[in-house]
Amino acid sequence: MDSAAIDRFEASRGRLASLAYRLLGSAADAEDAVQDTFLRWQAADRERVEVPEAWLTRVATNLCLDRLRSAQARHERAAGAWLPEPLLEGDPMLGPADTFEQRESVSLAVLTLLERLSPVERAVYVLREAFSYSHAEIAGILGITVSASQQHVHRAGIRVAAERRRGAEADPASARRVVEEFLVAATSGRTERLVALLTDDVTALSDGAGLAKRLLRYTTRERVASYVRAGFRPTPAKRRLAGGSPALHIASVNGSPAVLAVVDGRIVGAVAFEVRDGKVASLRGIAAAHRLGRLNRAWRQHEPDAPVIDAW
Repeated sequence: MDSAAIDRFEASRGRLASLAYRLLGSAADAEDAVQDTFLRWQAADRERVEVPEAWLTRVATNLCLDRLRSAQARHERAAGAWLPEPLLEGDPMLGPADTFEQRESVSLAVLTLLERLSPVERAVYVLREAFSYSHAEIAGILGITVSASQQHVHRAGIRVAAERRRGAEADPASARRVVEEFLVAATSGRTERLVALLTDDVTALSDGAGLAKRLLRYTTRERVASYVRAGFRPTPAKRRLAGGSPALHIASVNGSPAVLAVVDGRIVGAVAFEVRDGKVASLRGIAAAHRLGRLNRAWRQHEPDAPVIDAW
């Protein structure tokens, strides 16, 4: 392959990775999809490709759809053991992020909701909402009609909106202050204050410190507060599992504040928060090592703020 063809692909790599991450919810799978797209580009009769960007988008999207439709992926996701892979602020896979819709499309809350869509609905929704493709362009990418694209995005939008109770976009500084206050309450045993910081419809999801076969789900303010209080209570067993006494940092993950547990420069757990109207509307606890790989690589290249708690 000549250097011009490689340069043409590399110019699209970041956009393809962002697209694949939104479609798959996994940075590792997105990287694989982009690499497979490169191999297809390498083998293609490139002189017959009129618009390389459109060709690459079509190939990457359909590779992602193939993965979503695979028996293995359906089993993994249907088993209730799936959470999106979190990404640290500044990760290029989180782009584009110019509009509220683009930022929301990569939030852990929306990535989780997209699991309820069919693969084609998910693709249409992402291409339209996050990348602003026209329905004619989407039809060409997916091999469907323009009217089918319109119907898919309409249905997907209704389904996402029905599950998504959102207020105004949270100011990052204000959201961080809510999480800081929440963390103080969680680690000090102030259960009443914890309850007061939760919305009436709060939900919590956890992978059980990476040990549970199915996701643990909690609803109601009292049950979520009890789960959080137990989760943030340090014990010798938890420290052994973590490999030491973690420092607790607050950082931005997928556009939302998160508490990161860090031992010797390695993230061993993350709790991502969705803040709405000055309260915590959802939490997602992630500790499975295979979901923290890219987050850890980014963390090692990141200059973190001082920990909120030096040794938990």
